[in-house]
Amino acid sequence: MIFFGSLLRSPHPYSEYSSFRALLHVAIERLCQRYKLALSLAVCLCLAAPVHASHPDVLLEAKISKVSVATDNKAAANKPNGNKVNDSSAPIDTPYNEDTLTIENVKNINGLAPASLWQPELSEPSLYALLDAEFAADRDDKRRAVSIYKQQSFKEDATAVFERALSLSLRNERVEDSLQFAKTWQDQNPDHVPAWFYVAHLALRAHDYILAGETLNRILRYDPRADLSEILIGIYPNNDDDKRELLAALQPLDSEQNASLSVLKAGLLYQFNEPEVAIVHINRALERQPDYVPFITLKADILRKIVTAETVINYVSQARLRNPDSKSLYLYEIRYLLDLKQSEQAWKLLLEAHSRFNDDSEITLLAALVSLDIEEYASADELLNMLAKSPAYLDQAYYYLGISAERQQLFDQAKYYLNGVMQEDLVLEARRKVVAFELLDNDIDGAIATLEKLRKDFTVFAPDTFVMQADILWQQNESDEALRLLTRAARKYPDNEMLLFARAQLLDDKEDYVVKRTLLNHLQALDPSNLSYQLSYAQLLLANERSSEQGLELATAIIQIRYDDPRYDNDLHLQALNVLAGNALAKENYQQVIDYLQTPYDVLPTLRSGTLLLRAYQGLGNNDKVEALLADLQQRFSFGQHNINDRIQLY
Repeated sequence: MIFFGSLLRSPHPYSEYSSFRALLHVAIERLCQRYKLALSLAVCLCLAAPVHASHPDVLLEAKISKVSVATDNKAAANKPNGNKVNDSSAPIDTPYNEDTLTIENVKNINGLAPASLWQPELSEPSLYALLDAEFAADRDDKRRAVSIYKQQSFKEDATAVFERALSLSLRNERVEDSLQFAKTWQDQNPDHVPAWFYVAHLALRAHDYILAGETLNRILRYDPRADLSEILIGIYPNNDDDKRELLAALQPLDSEQNASLSVLKAGLLYQFNEPEVAIVHINRALERQPDYVPFITLKADILRKIVTAETVINYVSQARLRNPDSKSLYLYEIRYLLDLKQSEQAWKLLLEAHSRFNDDSEITLLAALVSLDIEEYASADELLNMLAKSPAYLDQAYYYLGISAERQQLFDQAKYYLNGVMQEDLVLEARRKVVAFELLDNDIDGAIATLEKLRKDFTVFAPDTFVMQADILWQQNESDEALRLLTRAARKYPDNEMLLFARAQLLDDKEDYVVKRTLLNHLQALDPSNLSYQLSYAQLLLANERSSEQGLELATAIIQIRYDDPRYDNDLHLQALNVLAGNALAKENYQQVIDYLQTPYDVLPTLRSGTLLLRAYQGLGNNDKVEALLADLQQRFSFGQHNINDRIQLY
């Protein structure tokens, strides 16, 4: 049963094929990969199901030369003994060619051709029909190939043909069509046990859980300990309704002696938060296979819902001691300890795992990351330097060596490692950190040079580098130059939303109102659900009309998004509060500013929120609050009185 490969192999106890036939099946899949071997495949299939055709050369010659053959049924019936003879007076039908030679035509040819050329339709699969099917498959005429194979599979001794037919069907038809074919074939061959496995697997894939349950029950009655693992691979439902249907179909089945079925029930019950029942089923599975790691980890998952964390750790530890070479059990226990915030214990176990699996880069990397997390920098650097010897992990090692150096405030060393990162999914963040280090040293030219080099080496990140470079120019009070840079970049990347939005952010709300509004409307048309675009548009509207209903509605809608909503973003929420507070301040509604911002500032103070609050308290004449808040701003943000007053003017 080679067509499922590792997905569905017939259990050995039910194989009704000789070793020769098994080898033949393996050869079939290899042979069918090349057009020139199509004949060999057809021959092999017919060896598995003998054919007794006569005049094969004449038959093949007749097809290739497209000779028309036909006869009059009534005249044929009048011949002695029903034999057919050549009759030059017989009507000539439309020639059979590669397009018109359908399965029905093959039947008609076999049944109606003159006796000197044809025999009645054979009870076994036809070598020439299978050859025709293989040529059709090679020419990508999959529909024809599947049709021929299906038709031939219903003849006698056609098991190998059925498997090839099902293989082609699975590759080219819906799973429901493959299931219907397999079920029909199995009904005609009720004693062919491997077909039960095919039908069960396909029924599960097609979500026909009633048929799946019936077929699985039939298999279990035949052998309660049948290995169902191949049937169950890849069939786990994605939605809750299908999971419930599957569980309902499995519940009546006696799974006490079947580990595969027990563990499937346990998994479903665990998902539906019935751990007490699930533990019964997983224990049955473990009785059959006590050291099978997936069963052990599923039991640990179930135990986490009904016992203490200490009990779970003890269970996994004991299982790990029984299976000292199981990397999976080490990783399960380590990750569970990390979930419990027991980083020290996880780190020690990681070092133990690293000693046992010293050539395993995944373990080494995880040990290094946990070392960084608990500030064991010497251990982290040692592990990462070991990891750097592996070309596949070099970039990750350099990236985290840079992080380690950064945390130790060894900025030159951090820049060295981060500049060495070339892996595409890490390089942007690595260079972003390098730019930050250069800005800390006030090396503006170095920061821009880093961005230009990144732009040259990785054109995919060019828009990101333009935005970062514009931000540097803006911080250097070169807003006009930043805007010119983004304008040039937008011409080069006209459809890049990041560049368009960055450009819009640099435009003045009042002086560039028309251009900015046009840009923001375009961005909202491109992505109507983008809250950043909506908030920027709200700010633009309120800056030009304090009572803009649309602006107030957009900003208010953002602050009303609940924290458990997938759209919630803490920074965006605070920005929206600042927009509304700034609008209230412009209307001299000082208490509303305080209502908007006092609690957020207490939780997560920012300079903008603080300056808006300061203005509100000044408006109310609350000098005590003004002095306290001014001192807090000076301490938090290292701004003197002059800087604070300048910042206040911005709002």
